[in-house]
Amino acid sequence: MASPRVPAEHLPVARVLPLLGLAHLDRPFDYRVPADLDAIAQPGVRVRIRFAGRLVDALLLERVAHTDHEGQLSWIERIISPDVVYPPRTAALIDALADRYAGNRSDLVRAAVPSRHARAEEADVSVPWEDLGEAGEPDLSAWAAYEYGQSFVDAVLAGQTARAVWQIAPGDSWADALAALAVKVVIDGGGALIVVPDQRDVDTLEAALRELVGAKQITVLTAAQGPQARYRRFLSVLAGQGRLVIGTRSAAFAPVEDLRLAVILHDGDDNLVDPRAPYVHAREVLTTRSAQEGCSLILAGHTRSAEAQLLVESGWAHGLVAARETVRRKAPLIRAVGDSDFELERDPLAASARLPKIAFEALRGALDRGEPALVQVPRKGYVPTLACGSCRAPARCRQCNGPLGLPAGTDAGVPTCRWCGAPDARHRCGECGSVKLRAVVLGADRTAEELGRAFPGVRVITSGGNRVLDTVPQGKALVVATPGAEPRATYGAGVLLDTWALLGRQDLRATEDTLAKWAAVATLVAPAFRSGEVVVVADPGLPVVQSFIRWDMVGAAARELAQRRDVGFPPAVHMAAVDGANAALDAFREHADLPPGVEVLGPVDLPPGVTLPGDYDEAKHGPPQRLLLRAPLGPRSGLGRSLRAAVVAKAGRREDLPLRIQVDPVHIG
Repeated sequence: MASPRVPAEHLPVARVLPLLGLAHLDRPFDYRVPADLDAIAQPGVRVRIRFAGRLVDALLLERVAHTDHEGQLSWIERIISPDVVYPPRTAALIDALADRYAGNRSDLVRAAVPSRHARAEEADVSVPWEDLGEAGEPDLSAWAAYEYGQSFVDAVLAGQTARAVWQIAPGDSWADALAALAVKVVIDGGGALIVVPDQRDVDTLEAALRELVGAKQITVLTAAQGPQARYRRFLSVLAGQGRLVIGTRSAAFAPVEDLRLAVILHDGDDNLVDPRAPYVHAREVLTTRSAQEGCSLILAGHTRSAEAQLLVESGWAHGLVAARETVRRKAPLIRAVGDSDFELERDPLAASARLPKIAFEALRGALDRGEPALVQVPRKGYVPTLACGSCRAPARCRQCNGPLGLPAGTDAGVPTCRWCGAPDARHRCGECGSVKLRAVVLGADRTAEELGRAFPGVRVITSGGNRVLDTVPQGKALVVATPGAEPRATYGAGVLLDTWALLGRQDLRATEDTLAKWAAVATLVAPAFRSGEVVVVADPGLPVVQSFIRWDMVGAAARELAQRRDVGFPPAVHMAAVDGANAALDAFREHADLPPGVEVLGPVDLPPGVTLPGDYDEAKHGPPQRLLLRAPLGPRSGLGRSLRAAVVAKAGRREDLPLRIQVDPVHIG
């Protein structure tokens, strides 16, 4: 017969956070600590507890001497691992983000703390970072090309809290500059954390770091790693061995010891937003850490997001921008040509290859010099979308109402549904009855085919979709790529086609995103003094086109933020999107205790392509709707806390209809 359990002599009560994912149970509960677990039941370890009759995982938050609970306390069943995976700095971060995003702490813990892997705990993480390899002396001279750049570097290295929004000059290597500064910080005894949007950027940054430090001195955290590798690297960071950390979105939570420098690249990229509740943005994770831990922060990019501009205008961060003389020396010549049907029809070259004369000449000039030329198109595929040739109404499938397109390799160019795959050789417009079809936008494959005819004998390379090339060799070639899939090389010319497809999107951030995509191409093109040229096929009178031509990214961001202020959209205000059935939204509005000054907009239909999570019977409950809550700028947690309380109250009323809350969503609709 087992002997009765005895409580720990010192601090016998443990406050634990059950990882249940339920809003009304997202709070600490008191449990008794048995004497045999006293030594290893430390704050921050994973434990197993019995909750409502079943065993669940939990995190031990603290040990106390007494409890306010009037009933009998249950025992902690066992310690899953003695490793402290939830240190106080991570707990403070999770608490702040839960208030900011109206989220459950257990959902945030899922992103911040990898799943345990027993074999990973066998790895030796006691070797100091310095003994893992040899570090060279980094060259920090690149920062001197930016106004106040050297002062910023000096402040970072001195351990001060310096925050900057860095506008990368065209042609500059962001990876080399960040690698040099991060390595210097780590050599001086601090920790550095760099978060980038995708695996390509991780590979680029890791290659730059390997020029300065050994491979084992770089801790990479990405979703592509297996559970054992990710947990082992997480433990090395916890132990202080991993002091130079790079990775994608979730790496922003990495518990780097003595964090002195945090960096986020291209903070406007959608990849930096967690697609799972509570939809946290990596930028918000790092800005919160900078405020809590006092580390320096860099928001880096060729362009500047409206959120970054707000940080500069508020004085929380300052701009790090190259002088105009430096930009003119490094930038290619950027020209614009109108993209209206009338203008293109008047141009004889546009009829065969959709290329205005100046764009054709720019490509030809680069090819004649033996240099590659880059053409960016907004869509992959052949002819992704078709429309009526007479009334321009979208061409729809007669079976499922999906969009019709022309996939590459279809027999005789038969229009085919992009949803169900059904061919429609005898399509007739449902609006006007015409049998004529026209391309709404041409994909990368069709563009490559046309360029091959326009430039016979020249190799045409495509990059996009499932086939993304990292690099292309220097030499005579035409590269057709979709945004974000441009191979890295030094191009003699760049052409931006079908720009209206990006600018015309019904999205609050369409202009901002488009400028970022254009800048990504321009920075790969040789400077003007080496005959490098970029042609953007867009109306030259558009403000965003003029900002691109002048490389005035700060002015573009200031204009974008001013426009958001005029219409009351983020980041000029706090906004939350509440999605659900009409009955759920009515109950939310009735019971939610919103802060003063909150304006309720809607309900309206969900944006196209957006659905509610989980099982939802639309036939029974009606189409889902969206409420928008708009609050003036103030404490970042005010709106989130009230929304979180509303979700807890909803659970208490046992309402089954789903309700999704997103605070400051990237896409409002």
